[in-house]
Amino acid sequence: MNISDLKAGAANVDVEATVTEKDEPREVVTKYGKRLSVANAVLKDDTGSIAISLWGNTIDTVNVGDKVKVTNGYVSEFRGTPQLSTGKYGKIEVLEKGSGKSSPSKSMDEDEEEESEEDPEAEA
Repeated sequence: MNISDLKAGAANVDVEATVTEKDEPREVVTKYGKRLSVANAVLKDDTGSIAISLWGNTIDTVNVGDKVKVTNGYVSEFRGTPQLSTGKYGKIEVLEKGSGKSSPSKSMDEDEEEESEEDPEAEA
């Protein structure tokens, strides 16, 4: 599946892409009161790019330049922008390690960060 084909509401998404941006991790509190680490990232293929949130251990295993495969993901929308998520039942795996050089994107202010978070333990 190509990134350009991803629309909000899509489920069972399988896509291969390269990580082009990754923000520094931050701690958030889920609606269930659990503290988790999350980092925003951007995936890109030949057809486009999409935002994705990296949770927990995935933050350390996925880096800028890596080619990754998202399996059983889903697409939601935040402020009109599609966002890919792995949720509880999906996964992201590194197919090929890249340069590892970080290219942080602008971070949102804290109010926006909390609103944009998807709880990885919520049903997809």
